[in-house]
Parts: sequence; structure tokens; C-alpha cells
Amino acid sequence: MCQSLVPKADGKGRAMILEVLVPNAAVRNLIREDKIHQIYSAMQSGQDKFGMQTFNQALATAHLQKQITLETALIRSSNPDELQEMINRGAGLGNRTAAGTAAGTTKR
Repeated sequence: MCQSLVPKADGKGRAMILEVLVPNAAVRNLIREDKIHQIYSAMQSGQDKFGMQTFNQALATAHLQKQITLETALIRSSNPDELQEMINRGAGLGNRTAAGTAAGTTKR
């Protein structure tokens, strides 16, 4: 799990953005076989079944839910081109609510 608190769009508090990797059999096998570069794809495809999500998926969801601005999302992303493409097609978790996904907040 990786998390970051980013400023909310309304300027009041912060939204929690979570990346979640579940060490399922497929992920453990990728690690055993030294195919670390394929874990990101496993996270993307394991979203529905295992509750995994990439940081970009969490950023896209937070933006699509109007919790954070596009500028904030793009600045925080390690791959802003992928994030912009995800947002353009409405990807991320959409209307589904995942535990902790851009939902947690703290006061400044």
C-alpha cells in the first residue's frame, strides 16, 4: 500500500490517494520469476476481483469524483500521460466507492 494526501479541490483539507497491491498467487509468481515489471499490469487487471488499484487509478477516481483538480492529479502522477488518457475515457473506479480511495480526509 502506498498513500499520499493531496489538497482537495475546494481547498479545505486533503484527499487520501491509495495505491493497493494485494500479494495474490499471480503477484507472488511474478516476484518469484523476477518479472517485477509486470506487477503494474497485474494491479490494473486485479482491480475488480482483488481490490487492487494503481496510484493513477486512484488519482483518476478522485478527479472524476471532483475531490481533486486535474492539475493536482497530473502533478502527483508518475505517469501523467497515462493518467490524462484514463481521465479522458472516464477510467479509474468511476462511480464505485472503494475503501479509502480518495475518501479519507484530514484537516489542515
